[in-house]
Amino acid sequence: MRPAGPPWWGRLRRVSALVWTAVGSLAAWLWLLLGQGFFWRTDVRLPPRRDPDVWPSVCVVVPARDEATVLPESLPSLLAQEYPGRAEVFLVDDGSSDGTGELARALGRRHGGLPLTVASPGEPPAGWTGKLWAVRHGMGLARARDPEYLLLTDADIAHRPDSLRQLVASAVTGEYDLVSQMARLRVESVWERLVVPAFVYFFAQLYPFRWIARKGSRTAAAAGGCVLLRTAAAERARIPDAVRHAVIDDVAVARAVKGSGGHIWLGLADRVDSVRPYPRLHDLWRMVSRSAYAQLRHSPLLLAGTVAGLAVVYLVPPVALVAGLAAGSGTAAVAGGLAWLTMTATYVPMLRHYRQPLWLAPLLPVTALLYLLMTVDSAVQHRRGRGAAWKGRTYARPDAAPERP
Repeated sequence: MRPAGPPWWGRLRRVSALVWTAVGSLAAWLWLLLGQGFFWRTDVRLPPRRDPDVWPSVCVVVPARDEATVLPESLPSLLAQEYPGRAEVFLVDDGSSDGTGELARALGRRHGGLPLTVASPGEPPAGWTGKLWAVRHGMGLARARDPEYLLLTDADIAHRPDSLRQLVASAVTGEYDLVSQMARLRVESVWERLVVPAFVYFFAQLYPFRWIARKGSRTAAAAGGCVLLRTAAAERARIPDAVRHAVIDDVAVARAVKGSGGHIWLGLADRVDSVRPYPRLHDLWRMVSRSAYAQLRHSPLLLAGTVAGLAVVYLVPPVALVAGLAAGSGTAAVAGGLAWLTMTATYVPMLRHYRQPLWLAPLLPVTALLYLLMTVDSAVQHRRGRGAAWKGRTYARPDAAPERP
């Protein structure tokens, strides 16, 4: 039998693996810090704008399914928009069972403001998600008004009175075909504070806002809660028909518009807020897991790569610091500590944007572990046929959805 070698050799191999992993994580963070579009900065807000000589007409389309709890906060804010041009609101009741449509009509009568039309398209046909079917119906109603722009906004999004005016002015000034704002999400419960800012941080890391606005860049994304879309660009990109089965519809819309030659922009919002609460971890878990595997195109290979990437980038730094100190490896401890410090520093601007305590920044590895588990759970639920389940509907994978004749 071949001798196993001196004891120090086994320890050296273990330490070397730890060192290389820690150094690899630090290298990844240095690249993310400098080479990923400065994703961690939170100064990407509505671009410079000036009031147009003639304000274009706008139709606001609001798909709504079982939104009676949030509608009293969101719908009046749309009806109260101080917009100098012609604008009206179309709320499309997507088969609600909680009286959403009736409540919307009552709110319209009570608050007045912009003209409001409430309609219902019925159940979506095969191959369509309910939200996009409702959007299609709303856009069809709006077409009779011949608007130059469409504002696609969710029923849980509240807009400050000048929100529409600023969106349109930015689109006209910058000649954008799509202007989208990442609404400020609610952060009141303990779990919201831990998970929500990280959700926006991870999104910006995946889709750096500065890259999205570049003409010729392949990066495209939007935030579905607030999307101002030029009607001509929507027709050119065949929105929403071209993305009718998309679970992550906002990114799909942005890709279709940019792919058809459109100029798009995405940034953080100051005056657009989500009013939907996610008080429990279960609520946030369901929000993320329903679409995480769809984001990975239902690919086991991409899932494995994502899990490995999250582990190396977010979990290795604290583990390397502790293990390096325990094993007496100063190199591993220093590399892990520097990687953790870089991670923490890049998260601070997002916490400031959400007005959260900065002591949450070093806890980002804990949040990343939660997202890793949510992503794996998303894949498991998709395999069981319950992946893209939302408000009583479950959607098939796009390649399994029948084509609409």
